[in-house]
Amino acid sequence: MPVYDFFADNDLVRPDVSVDDAVAIGSSLFGITGTATELGSQQDRNFLIESNTDGAVQRFVLKIHNPAFSTAELHAQEEGLDFLAKRGMTVPLYVPGIDGQIRQSWNAAGTSLPVRLLTFLDGPSLQSQGFLAPDVIRALGSLSATAAVNLADFSGDGLDRLLQWDMRQAEAVIAQLEHWVVDEERRDAIHAFTASASQRLSPLMPSLRVQVIHGDITDDNVICAVAPSGHRIPVGLIDFGDLALGWLVAELAVTVSSVLPHAPENPFAALEAIVAFDDILPLSDEEISALWPLVTLRGAVLAVSGAQQLSVDEGNDYANDRMQAEWDLFVSASSVGWDEAEAAIRHALGRPHRRENTRGSSATVLGSIVAMIPGLTSETAEILDFSVTSPLLSGGAWLGEGIEELLATDALTRQPFAVAAYGQSRLTRTARLSRDEPESFPLVTEVFLAPGTALVAPLDAVVAVIDDDLVVLHTSAGEIRVGGISSGLVVGSEITAGTVLGTTRARATENARVRLQLLTFENMDAPPFVGKSRTAGWIHLTKDPAVLLGLTPTKADLSPEKEQERRADVMAGAQEKYYEQPPQIERGWQELLIDTTGRAYVDMVNNVTSIGHAHPRFTQAISDQLQLVNTNNRFLYKALADLSERIVEVSPDPSLDTVLLVNSGSEAVDLALHLAKLHTRRTGIVALREGYHGWTEASDAVSTSAFDNPFAVASRPSGIHIADIPNTYRGKYTGPDAAKRYAEDVTTLLDSADGPGENLAAFISEPVIGNAGGVVPPEGYLANVYEQVRARGGLCIADEVQVGYGRLGAHFWGVQQQGVVPDIMTMAKAMGNGYPLGAVITRRDIAESLAREGNFFSSAGGSPVSCVAGLTVLNVIRDEGLQANAKAVGERLASRLAELASRHEIIGAVHGMGLYMGIELVRNRETQEPAIEETTAICERLLALGVIMQPTSERQNVLKIKPPMCLSLASANFFVDALDEVLTAGW
Repeated sequence: MPVYDFFADNDLVRPDVSVDDAVAIGSSLFGITGTATELGSQQDRNFLIESNTDGAVQRFVLKIHNPAFSTAELHAQEEGLDFLAKRGMTVPLYVPGIDGQIRQSWNAAGTSLPVRLLTFLDGPSLQSQGFLAPDVIRALGSLSATAAVNLADFSGDGLDRLLQWDMRQAEAVIAQLEHWVVDEERRDAIHAFTASASQRLSPLMPSLRVQVIHGDITDDNVICAVAPSGHRIPVGLIDFGDLALGWLVAELAVTVSSVLPHAPENPFAALEAIVAFDDILPLSDEEISALWPLVTLRGAVLAVSGAQQLSVDEGNDYANDRMQAEWDLFVSASSVGWDEAEAAIRHALGRPHRRENTRGSSATVLGSIVAMIPGLTSETAEILDFSVTSPLLSGGAWLGEGIEELLATDALTRQPFAVAAYGQSRLTRTARLSRDEPESFPLVTEVFLAPGTALVAPLDAVVAVIDDDLVVLHTSAGEIRVGGISSGLVVGSEITAGTVLGTTRARATENARVRLQLLTFENMDAPPFVGKSRTAGWIHLTKDPAVLLGLTPTKADLSPEKEQERRADVMAGAQEKYYEQPPQIERGWQELLIDTTGRAYVDMVNNVTSIGHAHPRFTQAISDQLQLVNTNNRFLYKALADLSERIVEVSPDPSLDTVLLVNSGSEAVDLALHLAKLHTRRTGIVALREGYHGWTEASDAVSTSAFDNPFAVASRPSGIHIADIPNTYRGKYTGPDAAKRYAEDVTTLLDSADGPGENLAAFISEPVIGNAGGVVPPEGYLANVYEQVRARGGLCIADEVQVGYGRLGAHFWGVQQQGVVPDIMTMAKAMGNGYPLGAVITRRDIAESLAREGNFFSSAGGSPVSCVAGLTVLNVIRDEGLQANAKAVGERLASRLAELASRHEIIGAVHGMGLYMGIELVRNRETQEPAIEETTAICERLLALGVIMQPTSERQNVLKIKPPMCLSLASANFFVDALDEVLTAGW
């Protein structure tokens, strides 16, 4: 029997087999009794058969094949599957029938249908996943390459088939089926891109390798192992119905195409699969060039095939359900030009850019150009800095409407020309809140100048395009595009260097604006600006047009990767950092952090920056003081008393009346412990489990978080005693009497033989346990503990370094939430808005205990600039109502997060209040198993969506929410929306 020929018979209706038929087939042909559930298929029928024998559940896949496919083809599939299994690949195995034969037949309406039964591979596929993480996409590419490597040695009859899925036949298949696409606009798009892709492929076809390929290694034909992060890692391969001879690169093209619907806004997410494939099975130059046209053709084939299948098989839910995703695939693939895609792929693979300019060496000719704007030189032009670090854009100026025009107009009061450079990411194009990367990287040079200024051809050229606002020249250096001029030239005319192209157009503003672009190849659809993900391809397809003006090209900044290398060369490996591939943050504004590409992120973790990044009052106050004096606090100056008085004013109780200024939270805690020991003349300290208080020797000794101090138990000095954290979610007491029982445990510790006994100097804790994720102790706990400690002669230290300063919203200090007054209180972080500043406030009698050891001094603690910084922070919190904002926005966050928790089982608890909260993520709400790897992966995904988020707690399974207190309601909603997307679509 000849193999199937799509062009002879393309109206393949699925066999008419019901669920009841499937049950009967399983029983009568294979001796398996069970239930049947239909699985999807384009042209066959597939059923999941579940059999329960004595409590043992077995699952199989029953395949009823379309009778159009020959015995030889089915035999080849059986042989191929067995071949791969023997090579160690994870594939299903055929189950013989009662008669011992693999292939059976079933009569349906007078037609004999081929039937086979396979083992069921346990595990999920990728098809239901929304987002695919980079490691998942890499694993998919690796699996595709592994299958191709193994199938290279496979051969046999029934493999030389004429399938509609054979990419060698794509143009003919589309031509035969495109009329089934009802939407005319879609049909025209498919037709146009098919013609363009086929033209691109035509010279490459003879060089493309042909071998046996699986032909359908896609998101729904792989079986995954679930990693600890929750990522589904493809390990197994199913559905060998398209096994056939084909182009090797088509195997990868099909795999890549299945990634695109998972990231329609970023087609180049699929580069991970391409790199992984190439690592195992290197692609040839011709295959690299052919890859993206084949990806687009795959999308077109799927679109027309789905339309045709529904026309002949209206009840095919599988085909109907996939129609939109297949169209999205085509749209995503076709949104990227062939040259850009190839350049991006070659860049990712580290391959040379093969295509050469046929008009000659651009490097030679660019050295002999005529400057396009007479009179423009480095002396007559002011270079406009629109970059992330530009001083012109401070104070939020980058958000101003028309800011580029305003800055250019100002520059033109000093020089006749103002130039905005190619290749320098522009902060002026940054959106305040956006899940998508900004198109901030300019592929053009822009010149602001007077209207009516003449521009000339830099080289001999052919005029390729003239329209209302654009002149395109084809030259030996490439294609030159000039926007913003009026021209009388004629398309097709040949002009010489120095020929006047036209004059600059008048605009609504006083200035003209010329846009120059220099392309490596002709007739590319090059945008003026691109986002980060598209930069790598375009920098190989464009050149800096500065050379057309006689200016020096812009020097590229170091990449974040290079900056990481610099940091690693000079810093210790123990230095903590955020993210595996961190963005390079060079600007902040309010609750936003901005990287060097102009991407803005909502900063949800920076409690150091309490009043917001780059607050104008704060930066001005520090600048003003630095211009006066900055020295040590042995000198007399006004600022020290100003700040100290304000701290006393906002303290939780009049008894706390004496301030000691230092440089950090660690130093403040160290000093607080020192004070307690001096005042009581004792050394015993009681601290809470899971606490973090700093990195000095004394503060580290009472830091018990296993993450921050993994050797806390072994390294803890004598005299340090640890009580359980009063955590009513995860601790040993969770009921209404939890406060009493946790406090009783502290009392037991105080009086035990292993406790501090009469040597008790102090009890130290955060009133809200920050490092645990904002865990609020049960009401009455601290009051009870403080009473017991004081009854034994000890002092009570409240560490407010993380949670104080209005962040809790309803209370300025955490101790106020607990209704207690400490003997000593520490503060830092929020106190200086990022400036190194800390303080201890205590009673006068306790502070005077320092005199027993002589004088107290901290070189920079309480310096004039430090004090001005601290005073400005307090004034801004008061004047801008930031504590009230923390309360209002915090309440909205709490409400929305509670709603999120009702829909996402991974959220075990939401801790905290105001703008100090924690979202505890668990794998199981009953067992409370921490979702550790998932939390890290979720943070990485949130970064990609424009949110800075990090894990906390000693289990690292809590998302810590402690943003600048100016966090707006819009930014809070943006964060929750992003988190909802991640928890819904995957991470």
